[in-house]
Amino acid sequence: MSSEIRRRQRLPLLATSMMAGVAANLFAPAALAQAEAQPQAAAQDGGIADIIVTANRRQERNQDVPIAITAFSPDRLEQQGIAKEQDLQASVPSLVVGPNGQGSRDAQSFTIRGQGATFQASPGVVVYMNEVPLPAGITLSQQGGPGNFVDLENLQVLSGPQGTLFGRNTTGGAVLLVPKKPTNNFGGWIKGEIGNYDRRYIEGAVNIPVIEDKLLVRVVGAFHDRDGYTRDVVWNKDRDDEHWYSGRIGITFKPTETIENYTMIYGAKSSNNGAGFVHKGYNIDGAGGLAQLGLCANAPVAAIGPFSCDVYRAATARADALGPRQTALGVDIFSRTKTWGVTNTTDFELSDELTLRNIVSFQKLELDYAYDSDGTVLQQHDVDPNRLPAPGQVVLPGTNIPLTYFNENDPGFPRDDLKQFTEELQLQGSTLDKQLTYTVGGFYYDQRPSGTQAGSAIVYCPAFATGSDLDNPVPLPGGDVSCPGNYSTYGTTQTSKALYAQATFDFGAVSPALESLRLTGGYRHTWDKVRGYSTAFLPNADGTTATCSSTGLSVPIATAVADCNYTAELNSKASTWLIGLDYKVTRDVLLFGKVSRGYKAGGFNQQAVFTNTRTFEPETVTSYEAGFKADFRIADVPFRLNTSAYLLDYKDIQRAGADFNPGSGAGGAVVRNADARIKGVEVEASMQPFQGLEIGGNFSHTDAKYKTYEFTTNTGGLGCNGGVAPGGTVDLSCLPFQYVSPYIWSIHANATVPVGDDMGKLNFFVNYSHTSRQYTDPGNVPSVQPGAYLEAFGLLNMSLDWNDVARSGFDVGLFVTNATNKLYRISNTNVFQGGGLLYQSTLYGEPRMYGLRLKYRFGGE
Repeated sequence: MSSEIRRRQRLPLLATSMMAGVAANLFAPAALAQAEAQPQAAAQDGGIADIIVTANRRQERNQDVPIAITAFSPDRLEQQGIAKEQDLQASVPSLVVGPNGQGSRDAQSFTIRGQGATFQASPGVVVYMNEVPLPAGITLSQQGGPGNFVDLENLQVLSGPQGTLFGRNTTGGAVLLVPKKPTNNFGGWIKGEIGNYDRRYIEGAVNIPVIEDKLLVRVVGAFHDRDGYTRDVVWNKDRDDEHWYSGRIGITFKPTETIENYTMIYGAKSSNNGAGFVHKGYNIDGAGGLAQLGLCANAPVAAIGPFSCDVYRAATARADALGPRQTALGVDIFSRTKTWGVTNTTDFELSDELTLRNIVSFQKLELDYAYDSDGTVLQQHDVDPNRLPAPGQVVLPGTNIPLTYFNENDPGFPRDDLKQFTEELQLQGSTLDKQLTYTVGGFYYDQRPSGTQAGSAIVYCPAFATGSDLDNPVPLPGGDVSCPGNYSTYGTTQTSKALYAQATFDFGAVSPALESLRLTGGYRHTWDKVRGYSTAFLPNADGTTATCSSTGLSVPIATAVADCNYTAELNSKASTWLIGLDYKVTRDVLLFGKVSRGYKAGGFNQQAVFTNTRTFEPETVTSYEAGFKADFRIADVPFRLNTSAYLLDYKDIQRAGADFNPGSGAGGAVVRNADARIKGVEVEASMQPFQGLEIGGNFSHTDAKYKTYEFTTNTGGLGCNGGVAPGGTVDLSCLPFQYVSPYIWSIHANATVPVGDDMGKLNFFVNYSHTSRQYTDPGNVPSVQPGAYLEAFGLLNMSLDWNDVARSGFDVGLFVTNATNKLYRISNTNVFQGGGLLYQSTLYGEPRMYGLRLKYRFGGE
């Protein structure tokens, strides 16, 4: 083991030791006495600022809520450069964010404590905007569109099951985006950024009190444009670029002293050049490789011919020569998102102790994309290809393979076109002199197709037939060869109904000696229905018939849409609950423990090849958690220390994988089930050694292990129990857990210094975060899946701002993210193994980004 590796491993251990020492001082009598003697000091004089959170569906101090929450103020989001989901990586304990092998960078999935998204399933971590779940795609694990991080009051990440109070059932947690609401002060702000990769960002907001205390309006807008950092040398374009705009308007109406109505309307549109997959290799020699499929001949030849596997080796050699920031794609790919929505919240204050709330929403999400997943000009896996002549591209370099780009196969419909309606009626109250608080309510959720959804893909096309289709086959002595794309259309409807109640009782109502000892209990019952349809077929070479992808049957092409269609429905119900006990040792020291049950609905499999795999079952988790939150002082230095430890019993985990029906020859997908045990610890700490300087960080360790993960294989395979023949049982219980980084930690410093008299303040923020390696494949052992481990990486971000320059209202700042220009991977395709798509490609994270920002605040902002 190198000294560098040993040094990096010692850092989290050192941080843990320091925090343990602080905790020992925390519970010393002297420290407690000092904290009780100065209960207001931290908030009033040089203390650590509080953030008001809504984790319990009511406003409370973060430090008063007995669950694990990481909250970001708008200033911290800007300082740390958090403008989208991926930017949260390593900033929250136990949180992993990434594309998860999907074909679009816009699809950023959250995984908390090992619980996240599964292909075609409901999200394990739900994102809420203004208390309403954002619409989620089916073919992509994408929730909502761009622009949601602009003009927030705060951003909250809640860890653990949120199954009693929040809209959609979740096993992993919730991300709450809380928009700034209108106020009585006229004002606003506008910000512009310029930087490398031709970065051009504009954002702004204006607050208008139309009628004081009665009608208030806040308007928000943003436009982001940036070149990509992966150059496509075939199409002469930058992939991984940004080009989007968004708008939001919030209207608060208070017709009486006891009624308040808030309406939020938003919209966003994104259009970019798609994800720059970088090719890493083809599976030529492995079991089920290209030669065995007949896609090429693996015998030595004097010169590279149309059937030689050397063509695939040449494509890999070319990708290696291009390096990690260039690619050569056979499809002019793209990614487009359109989304809009309306949410309305009405609060009726029935009495001083009782409030009736109604939250209703309607939202739409449209996703369309094409991607070249194998990352070469060969058609091993091209999704929704629309191929046109590529400038100057005649043959694959080093081969005689013609690249005639005339295969137009885009079906012309979005991949996801969804509409979502939610309705929630909620009653919040308190009694016994506010010693008993409670919330009861009902929730309804309906998401369904808004129009035709369709997709197409070309897979396993021999290299010599690249660019061919039914109208332009490759003539060969044994018969013409063509590569038409398959066609699919599909739809999934999900409805959910739930009744819930949660209450917190302070035992001070029984005896003053028991004051601040609180018991929380919650219960929810949910009824879910999932139903869907799917049609998929491949046109045959005769031009008159097609082969159904789900059954392998040959049918007339004129009736293929109907003949290849199947439907299925799944009804399920579950009870989720919470029991928790917390105690405030002092005003600023909270101890808590809880047991909770989480549940995530099952789903419809749009790529099933067996009748019994057309739906998949729900998953459940039971969470045991204990921790404390503390604000205290040592030698008059304010400290904050929040920590929690948890144990999860995770059952029927949804794990997606490839599937094959030997009887029909049809290939598709399946969602299998597994059981696991997950345990871990999370720590967040900060201190202010003197006025104007904050030092803090977080640390998490996640230990996840499968207890059972077995399935019957139809084709044979490799598992923890070795090679398994067709019909045997594959045991994958030794598999590393998917999307779990065992160690995540970060450290930051935030310094603010006045600049002379009335000249403003300088703020310097620096953050270093580290993510240990993570495994990404849900169903294959590491030996058959190169690149499935994403290597560990660390990122350094910095910003320097001069705020309120000479009291002008202007802020000027410099920023840099990934300051060391670290090259790191964030996704792997995981289809290299036999029975898969026989290639490996990857996506890299953002390189160094830097720039200048100018912000002007006016009025009451």
